[in-house]
Amino acid sequence: MSSSSPSGSRLLRSAPQVPAWLPLLIAALLIAADQLLKSWALSHLQVEAAPTPFIPGVVSWLLTFNTGAAWSLFSGSALPLALGRLLVGLGILAYLIRQPQTPALSVVLAMISAGAIGNAIDGFRFGKVTDMIYSPALSAVTRAIKAGDFPIFNIADSCVVVGTVLLILLSIRSSK
Repeated sequence: MSSSSPSGSRLLRSAPQVPAWLPLLIAALLIAADQLLKSWALSHLQVEAAPTPFIPGVVSWLLTFNTGAAWSLFSGSALPLALGRLLVGLGILAYLIRQPQTPALSVVLAMISAGAIGNAIDGFRFGKVTDMIYSPALSAVTRAIKAGDFPIFNIADSCVVVGTVLLILLSIRSSK
């Protein structure tokens, strides 16, 4: 593969490829963790209750629901969003099965896939996504820049955001 070809980035060539089952396992474990925490939140937290500190000042539990995406974008669109999330998540996993990638890229894409599928499950089951992680520290930052409170989120959201940031960092690193 020539480095001048579009698919010739070092991101895809820098390390040995992982077996196709590894991203599936990572995604399955992250989806299970997401669904278990959502189940716990539904059975132990109350909507509109005060936040319950987990790590005081950093992370609290606060049950809420979202029928849209982050920052309540596309509110009321839970089912179309669930379908889109599911297709993206399964599409990424299908890609990883057909085209095994480097360990770093496999983990990052498995994270993004797990996040998409985790929130798709909620959208199909409940018509809304269950969120329960509230960060007063992140809200202080977003309020300081006049962006309101930081969204309450879940493990699936974290997988998508952290996975996307890592994907960007991997891309930048591989282009050098």
